[in-house]
Order: sequence, then structure tokens, then C-alpha cells
Amino acid sequence: MPNWGGGAKCAACEKTVYHAEEIQCNGRSFHKTCFICMSCRKGLDSTTVAAHESEIYCKSCYGKKYGPKGYGYGQGAGALSSDPPGQNADLQPHE
Repeated sequence: MPNWGGGAKCAACEKTVYHAEEIQCNGRSFHKTCFICMSCRKGLDSTTVAAHESEIYCKSCYGKKYGPKGYGYGQGAGALSSDPPGQNADLQPHE
């Protein structure tokens, strides 16, 4: 049977993607509804996508899975300080 419709195949669901509903990432085509994070299933767009090989993630899931590991990473904003070391020493109340 001939292949009518000739659009690209979606990388997620393998169905035909027509031009009006196509999103491209890393040379692959997706439906708008299939362009979601592989971990948390959140919808993605061109500013929130982070691709790794054939997988697509949101930036936060990508950082959790492929970001730096070890002590001091991923502690959140509470562990970060922009002050040089030792500068906060005189913040103790004086009596």
C-alpha cells in the first residue's frame, strides 16, 4: 500500500507529523503534544528543552540526571553565597 501523506515521523510516537504541528529538535520532528520531558512529562518549548542524545528533558530534570555530582552541588540557593569567605564574620550582634 502506498504511503500517502509524506510527512516526517514523530520521534516519540512514530506517527506522521504534519508541518502545522511540527516541532524540530536535534534534527528530529515531534508533535506539539509529544514534545514533553521524558522524566516529569512537563510540556517543553524551545527555551525549556535540554536534549541528550535521543532523549529530551526539561532543564531541571536534565540537571538532576546529567549535571555535576558530589558534595556542594544541588544544594539549592540556601547553600550559595556571593560574599567572599570570612566577610560575614562581623554579622554577630555586639553587646
